This record gives sequence, C-alpha cells and structure tokens, in this order.
Amino acid sequence: MTTTSPDISIDWTTRARRVGETMRPEVADRDRSGEFSTAAFDLLREAGLSAALVPAEFGGGGATHRDMGAILRELGRHDPSTAVAFAMHTHLVAAQVWRHNHGIDAAPLFGKVVAGAILISTGASDWVGSSGRAERVDGGYRVHARKAPASGVEAGTVLVTSIRWGDAPEGPHVLHCAVPLDSAGVRIEKTWDTLGLRASGSHTVILDDVFVPDKAVSLIRRADAWPPLLNVVMGAAMPLVMSAYLGIADGAVELAAALAADRADAPTFQLAGEMVNAHLTATDLITAMFTAADNLQFDNTDQHASHILARKTAAAEALLNTVRIAIETVGGLGYSRHCELEMRYRDVHGCLFHPLPRAKQTRFSGRVLLGHTPNG
Repeated sequence: MTTTSPDISIDWTTRARRVGETMRPEVADRDRSGEFSTAAFDLLREAGLSAALVPAEFGGGGATHRDMGAILRELGRHDPSTAVAFAMHTHLVAAQVWRHNHGIDAAPLFGKVVAGAILISTGASDWVGSSGRAERVDGGYRVHARKAPASGVEAGTVLVTSIRWGDAPEGPHVLHCAVPLDSAGVRIEKTWDTLGLRASGSHTVILDDVFVPDKAVSLIRRADAWPPLLNVVMGAAMPLVMSAYLGIADGAVELAAALAADRADAPTFQLAGEMVNAHLTATDLITAMFTAADNLQFDNTDQHASHILARKTAAAEALLNTVRIAIETVGGLGYSRHCELEMRYRDVHGCLFHPLPRAKQTRFSGRVLLGHTPNG
C-alpha cells in the first residue's frame, strides 16, 4: 500500500482541519448506524497524517509529539470517533519514536507506516498479564486469542498485541508481537455497539491458531512483573489520546457558545464561566502532559508514568464537566438527538476507560509514591 504525496506547504493543523471538514457531514449518520469509515482513514493517509510522527530521515512527516496532539485535537472537533480511533495508531508510532530517540532501532516499523500501514492496538485490555494462549512451535508460536477493543481495526493492516504464554519454561510469560491482519486465522467480529464513540470500529479481533514467527516477537517478559515498556507506552500515548478528547470538548464549547450567544441572563453567564473553567483546566493538564513528555525524550520511570496517568484522570474529569456544562448552558436543546452536544457528551465519556481508569490510577500512583512497584 502506498500513499499520495501530501502538500508539505500546509501546516499540520490545517491538514487535519481539511480532513475533518470532509468527514463531518457523515458524522451524525455514522453515530446512529455505528458504521466505521475506512474512507476517513484513506484521507488521513493521503494527507500525510498517518505517517506524520515518523522522523523525516525515515520518510515520514517529522512532526513533533505536540504537533500530533494538535492534529488529533483538530480531528476531535469534527469527527470524535475517527479521532479517537486514529489516536490508537498514532500512539503506537509515538512509542516507536521514543525507542528511536533512545537508540533502539525502529526503522522496520517506520517503513511500514510510511508505506501506508495502520497500526491497531489491543494494549488497553491486555495490560500487564495479557490474555490469550501461545504455544511454542518450530520457528515461532501458535496463538489463540480474542482481543477487544481494537479501535479502527477495519482500516488496520498490523495488529500490535500481546499474548499470554502460560506454559513457558520459567513460568507464565507474555509475548509482545505484531501480526498482519491479513494473516491466516485472523478475523474481525463486529461486536462494538456502545453508548458513545459508536463509529470508532472498536471491534473484536479473533486469532485462531495464528502462526507468529520469532522475528515478529519484539519482547518476551514475565507475566507477573511490571514491565518498563508500559511506562513508555503511557508516556507516549496518553497525551495523544487525551488530545482527541480535548477536541471533542472544544467542539462542545464552540457549539454551546454559538447557541447561547443571544442570551444575557445571569444563569447563562455563570454556566458559561464554569464551562470556561473546566475547559481551561483540561487544556492545561493535557498541555502539561506534552511538556513532561519532552517530545518523546522522557525517561522511562515509574514516576513519569504515574504523573502522566494522574494528569489523565484529572483531565478526564474536567473534560466530562466541560461537555456536561455545555449542555446545561444550552438547556433542553442540548439533550436532543438533533443537537450535536448530545453525541459529544456520550463520546467524551470514552476517556474514562483508557488506561488507567481512576480507581486503578490512584492505586498505581499511590504505590509508586510509597516506593512500591506499580502493580501488586
């Protein structure tokens, strides 16, 4: 698969805005039907956005981590489901950029992304212990698993996943691997039918006796020990994922301001001010996440992951408050399916379920603060 050459004279946010504006007329219909848009991902490729984070020396766009956040934020203003699904691809690329920045070879994956590959993640549900079953065979492994959610999988080319190897010689281990989605034994079950982000295509991937060669396995680790890899993933991913949700809130604030512009009553002014407070709080927290990530140069430490995740929890609360108050500011119209605020309120709740949900995050951060490993 190849991509057309994007116009490099156009800045990243403008490119994202043009893609978003093209997708926007279909958003309401896809929210109702739950149908994922592969055409949207074709547009993202053609605009150079799917390879934006790949360093220029590898043929990519050379965008910064913060640039990629701005892209996702802009997409979230127009098409929340596509923005969140696309964030799953971009955070996997970001983790590879971190590896490159720390002297680890990421060229093979960069080459695939520049050629048009879309990476699909299952990390949110796998976490430390992972799931599935791996069996050692000559030259690799036979794997069996159900992986969900896998956002954007209908547009995907490579599944980035992990499989539990329960009968490893030294006790249960986890394999981290990349599996082409056109491999024999891989299929998609359309199971995604949810309150929000209905068109994100976050379906289930079935791996039925799939052969994974040794060369496709990037890491083998103990299943019961905290892997430093997840510190990298959290530091790279969460600023990007939350940027997509910030875009959802941006759109809600803009719409609420437009719908309430002709009002001059005291309660409307108060609610609008509360909305500003919540929105600015979320924006500042997500900005701080990018600052701490230091353009994917951050140190791989439990403390860094703890702080990123703590900001994620606080930002999620502020984002939910932003869109809730936007509806309250507008009034009953905002509760109607005919008003886009209702969709954005459902969609923004997706931020609660990305690693780590609040209760798990506070336990994680508490353990790290008190000198323990993050899991236990």
